[in-house]
Amino acid sequence: MTMFSNYDQRLLDHVHKIHFIGCGGSGMFPLIQILAARGYTITGSDVLDGSIIRAEREMGIQVTLGHNADNVIGADMVVYSAAIPKDNVERAAADSYGIPAIERSVLLGYISRLYKNSICVSGTHGKTTTTAMITAALELAGRDPSAVIGGKLPLIGGYGKAGKGDDIVVEACEYAETFLKLTPYFSVVLNIDNDHLDYYGSMGELKFAFKRFSLMTQFMIFANADDKNTMDVMYTIQRRVRTFGIKNGGDYQAVNVQEYRPGFYEFDLKEWTSNGVTGHIRLAVPGYHNIYNALAMCGVCRSMGLTVQQCADALAQFKGVCRRFEVYGECNGAVVVDDYAHHPTEMRATLATAKELGYKRLIAVHQPFTYSRTKMLLDDFAQVLQMADVTVLTPILGSREPNDPSITSEKLAAKIPGAVVVDSLDAAADWVKQNAGEGDLVITLGCGDIYKAARKMVQEG
Repeated sequence: MTMFSNYDQRLLDHVHKIHFIGCGGSGMFPLIQILAARGYTITGSDVLDGSIIRAEREMGIQVTLGHNADNVIGADMVVYSAAIPKDNVERAAADSYGIPAIERSVLLGYISRLYKNSICVSGTHGKTTTTAMITAALELAGRDPSAVIGGKLPLIGGYGKAGKGDDIVVEACEYAETFLKLTPYFSVVLNIDNDHLDYYGSMGELKFAFKRFSLMTQFMIFANADDKNTMDVMYTIQRRVRTFGIKNGGDYQAVNVQEYRPGFYEFDLKEWTSNGVTGHIRLAVPGYHNIYNALAMCGVCRSMGLTVQQCADALAQFKGVCRRFEVYGECNGAVVVDDYAHHPTEMRATLATAKELGYKRLIAVHQPFTYSRTKMLLDDFAQVLQMADVTVLTPILGSREPNDPSITSEKLAAKIPGAVVVDSLDAAADWVKQNAGEGDLVITLGCGDIYKAARKMVQEG
């Protein structure tokens, strides 16, 4: 199978028709939008129908349900997502026909080099929200950016867009070093935490990957001054760095931080270019952690020429992205919220926000994601989930991993007083319908399909 350098600027030379295997994925859709807008003929295939596929068909893209060798005939290039195995019939057909095939992240890296300003947002936590905040600010300022976001941003009606401006905002994921395929003009490092150590093996290797990512930045890095691991990396590189923070100062600092209602924060922005405060920010999304995301957005957007008022106006209108503390509705009078958090640090921030809102009881319904992460961080998960008044656990979602019988949700539950274990998402929804009531806040947590349980609670509650 033909391989390409990450930096091959001629990747799409002589390419007119591109076939996407797994075109219904949220990570594929923005790439399809961008390339279709640039005049490429796109086809795609996937196993299940859905809103993304319907949107692609409305764009005039031919999408086939099911994988078949004939689907790749006539394509000049095939793009596949990381979820598509090597023995997939369409990947095998592309190989046998001599059609170049590349993984999605390689194409994303190429696309990031098509724009004058590529803003790549990295970090173990907060990437999606910060990417969406920057996209929203640029969009509202009339810059018409392109974007590739890990969550659905209501302002643009999707997971990304093909803009006509010079800017592209990209969520830069550290999993399996995929962010090393990007070429940022501006980069953001929000934080570096102990995630994906099943791949990296140690925190040192994870930091080294972030160092390599930072060194690829062409102009400016925006780094969290309050995150020790991030600053450990910044101190080892010779690059332009602007910092943001609350406790340790920073070139962009939040001062006079206050809650204007439970769980919602406002602050004054102090900038390195001024001796004092330059503006006031009020966040429309809850959680102390979102102050850092907002500071990163302000740093990037101010460096791109936006005014403090434009940043403040965008943040005042930013209500979040789907699956980030998203309110679904009510079940027996209890409010049901869904959140993508799946690492202990993320979950701690989410549950802390939930506790600040003043509900009578907090019920956390968690779907553990991958056996390796659950086993490695078992005590951390147990400690964080004790923040809830009641914890309900579904079976571990193995995702890309084979079943590991040495780690189960029952073993996690044994470390959490009063925890409940159910055998399915339906059972989790049923438990909530039978036990939650007026004054409770129910929050489903996980990056898998736990949101389906939240939907069932609301639809049938």
